[in-house]
Amino acid sequence: MPYNNSNSRRSYGGNNRGGGGNNRFRSNNRSRNMVKGRGQYIDPAKFVRVAKHLEVEQYVPTYMFADFKVNDLLKQNIAAKGYVAPSPIQDQTIPLGLEGKDVIGIANTGTGKTAAFALPVIDKLMNSQHSKALIIAPTRELAQQIEDELRSIAKGSGLSGVLLIGGTPMGPQLRDLRNKPRVVIGTPGRIKDHLERGTLHLGNFDQVVLDEVDRMLDMGFLPDVQFILDSLKPERQSFFFSATMEPAVSRLIEKFSHDAVTVSVKTSDTSDNVHQNVIHYSSREDKIEKLHDALIQDEVKKVIIFDETQRNVEKLAVELAGRGFATDAIHGGKSQGQRQRALNRFKASDIDILVATDVAARGIDVKDITHVINYAIPQTYEDYTHRVGRAGRAGATGHALTFVVK
Repeated sequence: MPYNNSNSRRSYGGNNRGGGGNNRFRSNNRSRNMVKGRGQYIDPAKFVRVAKHLEVEQYVPTYMFADFKVNDLLKQNIAAKGYVAPSPIQDQTIPLGLEGKDVIGIANTGTGKTAAFALPVIDKLMNSQHSKALIIAPTRELAQQIEDELRSIAKGSGLSGVLLIGGTPMGPQLRDLRNKPRVVIGTPGRIKDHLERGTLHLGNFDQVVLDEVDRMLDMGFLPDVQFILDSLKPERQSFFFSATMEPAVSRLIEKFSHDAVTVSVKTSDTSDNVHQNVIHYSSREDKIEKLHDALIQDEVKKVIIFDETQRNVEKLAVELAGRGFATDAIHGGKSQGQRQRALNRFKASDIDILVATDVAARGIDVKDITHVINYAIPQTYEDYTHRVGRAGRAGATGHALTFVVK
């Protein structure tokens, strides 16, 4: 969906460092003491694990993208993106979506969920001039990536939309909303803000997508999400995507869906194909030196380093840059423009180290990340799993290193 520019009216129809090398980090006397994250105690033994090389049976899709009964324009755009055979979540979800059914998709991040809902949502928008769609994501980065995917799939369709996320000026969002967009993509907090201001009205939105529902609830968005869903048209089609089906997720879906069909294609945890180990350190000086040593290993190609606070992230990024590393920082204190520029540089390999808070644990879809380094212990083991899942994408074996004080 080529927009006219990043913040003005968003026209969807415009013109058109891998493996090995980690033995040096292993401790002969692995600590049995519990390591305290801010949210819970985590045994450091959990951070040591050999990647599983699972033999996965080749999936044979029932359909090809060309088989789906969607608008010919969408087929052209999909073909232009090089999509031929759908992934399992796409193959099983798209036909249900095209039939108008509510869908619960259980799948790992990076399995093609966006196209799985984008194709049926956009097709319905093109077939019904009265239809409108709301898409909710837990983070700004994920919302922006969803928008990018929808933009390319709906190119030339004449549809228009708005991106409602924090860290960006309110003025352009208000202008876009006055143009009555057919698609609204955003994060729960900013969407609720516009609802309370009276600048967004969802009473006639008949399609809704919640992506990474489990993460939204983990981040404390349950009240906001319930408020938003209560504002939608009662008769609507809903898509819920989640990597897990926790009780809170199940209750939310049960309350706000109608006879939903569940599609589960999750085969293993996202961390299963990641070698995981620890680095013991004794002082602040020892810690930064051991990080430096880790980063200069030949196998380390592209890295996300997680630290605890915005201030620590900035200090570490400056320290690494001073040591000659190509690095940038991303956290909630930066504007969305700054965050997006850093992410774009990382994707393009203009930098090979991204220092981040947990805001980047989800919503970053970079397939060639080789290493995740936990410079600070995560709040919970689930947060750890989300971090580690950034490495080892697209069938590659990733690596994760966690710093643990001696």
